[in-house]
Amino acid sequence: METYPKRTNDLWLTEAQTENLHLSLRATDVLRHVRTPYQDLLVIRTLEYGNVMVLDGAIQVTERDEFCYHEMMAHVALCAHPDPKRVLIVGGGDGGSLREVLRHPGVEEAFLVDIDEEVIRASRDFFPTLSCAMDDPRARVLPMDALKFIEEHRDEFDLVIVDSTDPVEFAAGLFEAPFYGNVARSLRDRGFVVCQTESPFSDTGVVREALAALRQVFPVVRLCTGFMPTYPTGFWTYGVGTKGPDPSRPLRPAPEGTRYYSSEVHAAAFALPPFLKEWVGA
Repeated sequence: METYPKRTNDLWLTEAQTENLHLSLRATDVLRHVRTPYQDLLVIRTLEYGNVMVLDGAIQVTERDEFCYHEMMAHVALCAHPDPKRVLIVGGGDGGSLREVLRHPGVEEAFLVDIDEEVIRASRDFFPTLSCAMDDPRARVLPMDALKFIEEHRDEFDLVIVDSTDPVEFAAGLFEAPFYGNVARSLRDRGFVVCQTESPFSDTGVVREALAALRQVFPVVRLCTGFMPTYPTGFWTYGVGTKGPDPSRPLRPAPEGTRYYSSEVHAAAFALPPFLKEWVGA
């Protein structure tokens, strides 16, 4: 009798990050796959990056490298703002940015407003190291439309973190000047906004357009960079707009427990390479 070598099932997640660039992760289990009212949500367990959340085919968060992104989203502004007390997070339903914000003892209240309740639920179920701050007494977790929330809150926040998905479909408006205008009106004097602005290699147009939109609204706009291994090209940018303060100068050290962010990383993140200065007009 002819025999064959024993084979095991081989399950891979492949994200098409651009038309010509794909990232593949070997998976062991599908933990959840649902169609929410807003997007396709998938949670898988992978061998390389642990649990991974995917929205509409794009990797949003992995257990292994999420801290690189969330620490930059939160601490650049919180360490440069003179006295941050109230913070709003737009999107960010996985809870990673909220966790980092609440590392700062001076923050009195932090709102997480994400339109998709299923993202929040999935994070609570499968990403406990990210969702761990959702039950902090300073946290306000609201599953609702952040655009409407911002329109109804004026002059209330010291920092707004726009922790959005890619600028497509229902999230497209989060990269445009009218939205940033509403953000500015929700901010107090000396307020900051931080936005993820994609990769300069795979999404050069998005970086330029987001910065141009911020410049229509905020008197001070800067770009900073960081590493993010599972996002397209691994090289990520963050747009920072303020009502006056210089975001490139940290006023206080990193809070206890950070693994990526430090005062030295903060300063270096604003030192843009010449090609990026040229591309974005920095």
